[in-house]
Amino acid sequence: MTTDGIKRSGRWDRIVLKLSGEAFAGEAGYGIDGEIAAQIATEIVKVRAEFDVDVAVVVGGGNIWRGMTGAGAGMDRAQADYMGMLATVINALALQDTLERLNQPTRVQTAIGMAQVAEPYIRRRAIRHLEKGRVVIFAAGTGNPFFTTDTAAALRAVEVEAGVLLKGTHSGTDGIYTADPRTDPNAERLDEVQYLDVLSQGLRAMDSTAVSLCMDNKLPIVVFDLMKPGNVSAILDGQLIGTLVS
Repeated sequence: MTTDGIKRSGRWDRIVLKLSGEAFAGEAGYGIDGEIAAQIATEIVKVRAEFDVDVAVVVGGGNIWRGMTGAGAGMDRAQADYMGMLATVINALALQDTLERLNQPTRVQTAIGMAQVAEPYIRRRAIRHLEKGRVVIFAAGTGNPFFTTDTAAALRAVEVEAGVLLKGTHSGTDGIYTADPRTDPNAERLDEVQYLDVLSQGLRAMDSTAVSLCMDNKLPIVVFDLMKPGNVSAILDGQLIGTLVS
């Protein structure tokens, strides 16, 4: 925010922030760490206070349940994925509560109907909430099994006409590397990469369906370290943070 109280214009007017469920777990690796949830919420509130930007969020559920884990143990894949969708709703409600305790108006919209706890996902209603300054949290993925929350984030970003999809990481990795930097000391971080290179080289960014959807709709992706305070603001300010996929 400028000295006269007017919010600054960011690099994009509307963003979708993708949060993995594991980010909420902190060092415990399971469940929801209140301090981590507060850190994420504080970052979102800070961005809303500084910039004239609409913020939507897509949350994963891996800190509670992963559909692929259940399928690997012999469970029906579709059933396991529906359980994962419900896990994302738990995270969305936790983030909503944390944001609203910071006085940020928030709405949760789910791809699976559950009227007692959240709104159904309706595109035009979501856009209207964003225009009114509310943070909209999209939960339950796409509402369909066999699709990841990365794909849900890409889909929602395209639907609400966001300018960028911000993919926040939580494991200390600050972008896309030529190899896994945690195991390969020669791995190099890429400042910018093309969609087709991500797909053809199997780079660790988002799943191929999500990347293809962004490519088809010319939606840029920024992969960055979510847990470093100020990174979202820096990205909106035009600083080179993480890796830009375009």
